[in-house]
Amino acid sequence: MVKFVVEYGRDSEPPAADGRLDGLAFHRNHDPIWSALSDFLSTQTGDVLEIGSGTGQHVTEFARRAAHLKWWPSDIYDSHLKSIAAWRAYSGLENLNAPQIIDLSDADWTWTGGDGRLLTALFCINVLHISPWSVSRNLINGAGRLLKEKGRLFVYGPFKRGGAHTAPSNAQFDATLRARNAEWGVRDVDDLNVLAQDAGLAATEITPMPANNLVLAFARALRQN
Repeated sequence: MVKFVVEYGRDSEPPAADGRLDGLAFHRNHDPIWSALSDFLSTQTGDVLEIGSGTGQHVTEFARRAAHLKWWPSDIYDSHLKSIAAWRAYSGLENLNAPQIIDLSDADWTWTGGDGRLLTALFCINVLHISPWSVSRNLINGAGRLLKEKGRLFVYGPFKRGGAHTAPSNAQFDATLRARNAEWGVRDVDDLNVLAQDAGLAATEITPMPANNLVLAFARALRQN
């Protein structure tokens, strides 16, 4: 059975002395996820925001690999914010900004520190299946508001396609999630595509990942004057 972590440090190993948390999934998935983001990000400039940065390991590693971009982590848990700050200090990266609180339960969420700039990209790893459907809606609507033209939203996790699970293990995982919280569950790509279209985004790529996960990419359409 697939295991999942909602709050690191409580559902996983305690932090190091400096507050850094270590997510086991990071060591398995950061290279495949980066491969799905890097073709686009390697040619871009500007700001990249992560929603639900967790331990902070992904955003720190990606900031190291793409020093030409400004990276902005976020989360809602104090333990995660402390870990992100600790990984930032440990890395010494000048293009990695301090973490901020962003709560996707707020439909009008926004980000701070960009002086009103629109985002080049926004990414979210392993959040949508451990949150209510409103979080998926608010994430995508926010991307529609905050991404610049042709900017990208990348979402990683397990997903259904055409109403069906992509593997028996994902069906079992979905049942486990819903047993813990009836508002959680593996989301369907088709349903997310409907939200994206309504928000001014277009589905672009679906990249298969290890362990029956996917990276979904959405592009911000041209804005009307």
